[in-house]
Amino acid sequence: MEKIGFGIIGTGRISDWVLRGAVLDPRFEAVAVCSRHPESAARFAESHGIASAYSDLDEMLADPAVRAVYIGTPNHTHHDLAIRCLRKGKHVLCEKPLASNATQAREMAKEARERGLLLMEAMISTLSPNFMKLQEKISCIGTVRHYFAAFCQYSSKIELLRKIISGEESCPVPSSFNPDHSGGATQDIGIYTIYPMVTLFGKPESVKAEVTAIEVPATEGPRRIDTQASVVFRYPGMSASVLYSKAADSRLRTEISGEKGSISLDQIHITRQAEMIVRGAPTSGRSEGAKPEDITAVCDPDEYLCEFREFIDLILSGRTESVNNSLDNSVAVAEIIDEIRAQGGIVFPADA
Repeated sequence: MEKIGFGIIGTGRISDWVLRGAVLDPRFEAVAVCSRHPESAARFAESHGIASAYSDLDEMLADPAVRAVYIGTPNHTHHDLAIRCLRKGKHVLCEKPLASNATQAREMAKEARERGLLLMEAMISTLSPNFMKLQEKISCIGTVRHYFAAFCQYSSKIELLRKIISGEESCPVPSSFNPDHSGGATQDIGIYTIYPMVTLFGKPESVKAEVTAIEVPATEGPRRIDTQASVVFRYPGMSASVLYSKAADSRLRTEISGEKGSISLDQIHITRQAEMIVRGAPTSGRSEGAKPEDITAVCDPDEYLCEFREFIDLILSGRTESVNNSLDNSVAVAEIIDEIRAQGGIVFPADA
């Protein structure tokens, strides 16, 4: 069996999480890890049984065992790191969001295409078995008229953020809320609701966002950062809406509504249960109506396995783009997020 040697860039929590899924694909092999801090790279390598630890990226990229890289660093670093890796001839699986903005995403896509290399955004929403099941079944509900998705999860960093803003704490703003790091709710969790919409229906005709934002300390003075938003999109013959928040919880299901029925998912970011209702004859209020059909697919043993399976499949088949997580989809999503940020007055240093 052919194995793909991966270099891991970044030793934070997300890299630790995704590796637990990646190792379940027998074709995956973590051969190197890179961190700016040598001791962090060494600890991570020892923890995951990785042969080589580097604190210099160029040295890792020169390692002949490294055929592909996974980038698990803060958002604002994705563009520069991916470009460096591509220029060294490495395939790149980059953590979401692909870039800080659409300009960077387009540059990354151009670099990958010109070099004939695989660049893919690590978006699990659109690669999970249950999203594939949704794509298989969506024709059963006829012409789609509405898409709705929600991802609301109260952040453990909110209380710390409030103390930083009030001056009670003097530590740095957490990366997920840090404008210098291209953070915020849209980049962090809103993207999970938007990317599947674009994969299913393409880029919308219009975007109308209601953004809740706060001012946080940043390198060049206070900047606005989004904590939640509700967004309405218009498509020919249909509409879409998403709701996401890092300041509140919700258990709302995702639903795609068509003229012949509907499909709903328990959650959009990691779907573990799916059901479909096919519209029957009109009923009165006394009727129970049509019964839902459970269309849940067999879930992977780890939610991050799907992105590595897709990425390795593409490399071994000689393809340089995913169908669901295509570069065109990633660029379109970045353009939508740029528009949401613009409507909410959210500007990153990376936008300059």
